[in-house]
Amino acid sequence: MSLEASELILNDDGSIYHLNLQPHQLAHTIITVGDPDRVGEVSKHFDTIEHRVGKREFHTHTGTLNGKRISVVSTGIGTDNIDIVFNELDALVNIDFETRTIKSQLTQLDIIRVGTSGAVQSDIPVDSFLLSQRGIGFDTLFHWYDNDGGDSAFAKAVAEQLHLSELAARPYTVNCDLQLAEIFKSDEVLIGNTITNVGFYGPQSRQLRLKPAHLHLNSSIESFNYDGEKLTNLEMETAGIYAMSSLLGHRAVSLNAILANRATGEFSKNPKSIVEKLITFTLQQIVDN
Repeated sequence: MSLEASELILNDDGSIYHLNLQPHQLAHTIITVGDPDRVGEVSKHFDTIEHRVGKREFHTHTGTLNGKRISVVSTGIGTDNIDIVFNELDALVNIDFETRTIKSQLTQLDIIRVGTSGAVQSDIPVDSFLLSQRGIGFDTLFHWYDNDGGDSAFAKAVAEQLHLSELAARPYTVNCDLQLAEIFKSDEVLIGNTITNVGFYGPQSRQLRLKPAHLHLNSSIESFNYDGEKLTNLEMETAGIYAMSSLLGHRAVSLNAILANRATGEFSKNPKSIVEKLITFTLQQIVDN
């Protein structure tokens, strides 16, 4: 069945609508970053750069490092952007743009998020690295797609123990790809359960002039326990990345530079340095494996 023009939207040059990419411009190993400026901070390590493409907040550099072809894509902030980026990344490899039909054989992408996050447990040091074994979504993205429910028992425990309002989104939980995660496990990488929320201030219980509806959310998160598992950090993309990747048949893992600790009130004194360290660690693990 041919996809209608209103469903698969292509630009005049044959590129996908938002990312502005053509299929040959995308590698099958992809690093996602939120900040468009961070794309260059990753690609400066490449031996060669084949393509530089940008549109809106979505910037892509594709090149090689030690013979490994890699794309770096900026997603912008939030799971609404993750919905756009991951559908279009998948379309680039799994839809024939000429016939507008879905290919019979799946091409699987490896997607590694390199991002920043705030810890919610006092024993997680600022400037540490954390791999998200689970993404716990406080957004609604997963619920808009036909799915198997993810890890519903864990998600139910989160909703119950955190006493979330009926007006808040029902949490969902999706795991990282275990095989891909193995590449990045190391003595310097903590393993955690990451909450993805829809905003930076009220949804993460920050108060400037507006009072959050869940004022004591972080203390509830800090005390959460389910079969010995704790919630470790807050950010804004991981659960959406895991949701879309699992639904589309891709492998994904999220790596976090812990820049803040909400339990202790600390913030990194050298945020650029720790992000750069995470970038070089990630690239080294990719090319070594």
